[in-house]
Amino acid sequence: MTAPVFLVEPGELTGERLTLTGPEGRHAVSVRRLRVGEEIVLTDGEGTGAYGTVAAVEGKDRLEVTVTQVRTEPAPAPRITVVQALPKGDRGELAIETMTETGVDAVVPWAASRCITQWKGERGTKALAKWRATAREAGKQARRLRLPQVHDLMTTRQVAELLSGAAFAAVLHEEGSAPLATAPLPTEGDIVLVVGPEGGVAPDELDAFAAAGGKPYRLGPTVLRTSTAGVAATALLLGRTGRWA
Repeated sequence: MTAPVFLVEPGELTGERLTLTGPEGRHAVSVRRLRVGEEIVLTDGEGTGAYGTVAAVEGKDRLEVTVTQVRTEPAPAPRITVVQALPKGDRGELAIETMTETGVDAVVPWAASRCITQWKGERGTKALAKWRATAREAGKQARRLRLPQVHDLMTTRQVAELLSGAAFAAVLHEEGSAPLATAPLPTEGDIVLVVGPEGGVAPDELDAFAAAGGKPYRLGPTVLRTSTAGVAATALLLGRTGRWA
């Protein structure tokens, strides 16, 4: 079994002996119950990981790590961003969790006109924090050194601007004339995919995205839920671009 991963602040992965404290240290000591001699990985979430073994356990939330190797992963190319319309209930966390485990690089929450769920005020702040926490924990569970970025909530206009700057932009839509499986893909830059809400992408939103370069593509013969379309598309693109090779 691969070593568990714990998150530290950027810049802390220096030296041959590191200290893990706070919530991450508490999780390592009190929940995972790591002991001296066990393997562990500390990451900054930005592509660097310190691999080592537990040298000492102190109290309930502190352990010392002897570093044996430091690895830095190159930035992904092409980079995959999924614009996720806000699903109802807890399906948003499900989408974030599975996309993170699969390998998405960034997620953009989108307030589509047909979204049942709305992020406003304190509720929106808490929901965004929950998405980010879900991405963080799923990334650690998946043993990722580079965690996905979860952006602030975007409007349709902001999403259109994001699409206009992408190397490849697509809107997943059941009526798309071209399959995503055969679309020409770039080897560098950003791939941006839009996943609509339960009620579908509205005609005016499709028009705005098309004007920005985001053409409609279909995944396959079946219609997926908004919480599963993103992970299916991410997996397809990771395979096609060679990032899973």
